[in-house]
Amino acid sequence: MLSFILCILALILGYVLYGAFVDRVFGPDPKRETPAVSKADGVDFIPMPTWKVFMIQFLNIAGTGPIFGAIMGAKFGPASYLWIVLGCIFAGAVHDYLSGMLSVRHGGAGLPELVGNYLGDGTKKVMLVFSLLLLLLVGAVFVYSPALILGGLAGDGSRGAIMLWVGIIFIYYIIATLLPIDKIIGRIYPLFAFALLFMAAALMVCLFIKWPSIPELWDGLGNRGPSVGVLGQPIFPCLFITIACGAISGFYATQSPLMARCLKNEKLGRPVFYGSMITEGLVALIWAAVASYFFFDGGAAEVGSDITAAAPAVVTKVSRSWLGLLGGILAILGVVAAPITSGDTAFRSARLIVADFIKFDQKPIRNRLFIGIPLFVAASVLLWFNVAHADGFNIIWRYFGWANQTLAVFTLWTVTVYLVRNKKGCAYLISLIPAAFMSAVSLTFICIDKTGLQLPASLNAWIGCSTFIISLLLFFIWHKKVCK
Repeated sequence: MLSFILCILALILGYVLYGAFVDRVFGPDPKRETPAVSKADGVDFIPMPTWKVFMIQFLNIAGTGPIFGAIMGAKFGPASYLWIVLGCIFAGAVHDYLSGMLSVRHGGAGLPELVGNYLGDGTKKVMLVFSLLLLLLVGAVFVYSPALILGGLAGDGSRGAIMLWVGIIFIYYIIATLLPIDKIIGRIYPLFAFALLFMAAALMVCLFIKWPSIPELWDGLGNRGPSVGVLGQPIFPCLFITIACGAISGFYATQSPLMARCLKNEKLGRPVFYGSMITEGLVALIWAAVASYFFFDGGAAEVGSDITAAAPAVVTKVSRSWLGLLGGILAILGVVAAPITSGDTAFRSARLIVADFIKFDQKPIRNRLFIGIPLFVAASVLLWFNVAHADGFNIIWRYFGWANQTLAVFTLWTVTVYLVRNKKGCAYLISLIPAAFMSAVSLTFICIDKTGLQLPASLNAWIGCSTFIISLLLFFIWHKKVCK
């Protein structure tokens, strides 16, 4: 538990100290008019109160990843704590803040537009396809995972009960994607955010009361997973893909522009973008500690389960056992709300990315339908694959995890180029090191994973180190040419 406490303090200090440093590097201008004001259209560009923008941003990014990912990542041992803290402070929050503020500076532009501005039109077209694919994967994953929990909570957990909830959630996605952002998202997200934050706070209190003997950082950072389902998976790169949300996630760069279109002042970027990522890191850290107790210190037996339980079962069992009936319902609803609210904004982001690319005004409802209908049809195909195949969810999740981190790589290189061209000195280092590291993670994973090239896992260190070094060398060669 001492490691858990130290990690909580580190996340808070990360926001106070490093967050302030990153904010100074970017240099927000409180006198500059934001796109929420200059381009207000009553649909997507709407000035909103800061607390509401923060809540929406937090829920946009807090899908199942920081909960399910943290639970699965905890099987690797206390190394998961270290990745959540360092990844969140130095990579994820930097990634979210800079992508969000770049969008503000570019009139609320989506991620492909930003990539095109700094990495070229060819990369922009690749990113357009890649972003849409990731967002559709998010929509498919974040329909099915909450349906699994709701099917067990409000039904008998049968296939029919799960499919009923899949249909209900998907209908909600269609409505929320097409309506103005303040009609549904702006009104109900704060309530869902409260449920999710209540869950995390209540579980943290329970951890302090129980004070379990969970593995500490100084006990060693090796893989502790053979008894709990991660046998044979090397910490690098598998841990960094398993815990994406909660540390760094490329999906968030598609969500930040949504709130960039609602921010009333550039000075609010740090609490909204950097702060929401730190908050998500806290949620992930709490669930990682809970899962450590569940897997390594008898927590599974205490709640009437076993260490082979899947992440949704861990959430349900722990919430009901630790928080009682009302607390358990609120906690589970918080976990359900998180993926649902990420799913609907994923479809919304996809609609806006396409609209920006083809220069198609989204104020008329017919124009939103023109783009939205094909997106929902494509997502339905992925959803059918998810349901029809026995291992469909796991297959889609692995591809989602890799695509998620690869998107983060593109975003980090984009903001690095921006910092080189627009800031003095070595400001670019705040994104360069995470960009090179995540390049190594993404390439290594697709090389050794069974969904990729299936190369021997013994090559992971060679592939990772080579990618990291080559990335830096190519950057400094480019940097020398640009700065002549």
